[in-house]
Amino acid sequence: MTSTTTPAAVIRTSDVYDERGEELASLTTRLENLGGRRQFHGPVRTLRCFQDNGLLKRLITTPGEGAVLVVDGGGTLDSELLGGSMAQSLADQGWAGVVVYGAVRDRHELAETALGIKALGSNPRKSAKAGTGETDVVVTIDDVEFHPGALLYADDDGILVERVTA
Repeated sequence: MTSTTTPAAVIRTSDVYDERGEELASLTTRLENLGGRRQFHGPVRTLRCFQDNGLLKRLITTPGEGAVLVVDGGGTLDSELLGGSMAQSLADQGWAGVVVYGAVRDRHELAETALGIKALGSNPRKSAKAGTGETDVVVTIDDVEFHPGALLYADDDGILVERVTA
């Protein structure tokens, strides 16, 4: 099942970097493209959780309004944080994409979902459902800070995010 929303305009990370340069941070960690959209962009929303997707399950039912959810799962591949039905809910709620610094599952479903999805990898093992974690906090992945509201751009070349200065 796929969402019928119209895809956003194509914006290439290389073009954005050429235009804005060091206003942007580039994530050097290579994440896999797993969603039905290989290019996506939007304002950042964040979630920090570790081997527990209970809080994420609540968040995916809220309107995304074109945002990109950055999930800091601590970089572990021990259990999934996002599966096929959750990704479909994000697409249905109008999220542009999700970046998971951790594992996902249901790759076959993710590939058919009208959503940008990048993740470290996959694992069929379910995560805990206690709901521990934090939302809308600054998340740091490999020295790149993801601030809520900063613009994120993602495609086959990688991920760029606006640098926020204090």
